Amino acid sequence: MESFFEGVGIVALIVLALVGAGVGALGGKLTGRSAATYALIGAVAAVAAPFALAALGVTVLAAGGVLLVAVVGAVAAAVVVALVRALSGRG
Repeated sequence: MESFFEGVGIVALIVLALVGAGVGALGGKLTGRSAATYALIGAVAAVAAPFALAALGVTVLAAGGVLLVAVVGAVAAAVVVALVRALSGRG
């Protein structure tokens, strides 16, 4: 897992946060909810996803580069934002 942290670096974490915030804000706008809240949820989900995968033993992300990490973060952010929207019970 340490090799993953070395491979990701600070730039990838910033990219993950930005991609997740973008996905979350888009989800908030599309659903008519608070874009800022959904952006925060998306950013947290995108940053947490590679660490969760590394903890599960998926180490190919570190070798895949920043683009692969960003794609995984975007997918994770979209899934979590959709889950939050579905479980919020409003509307």
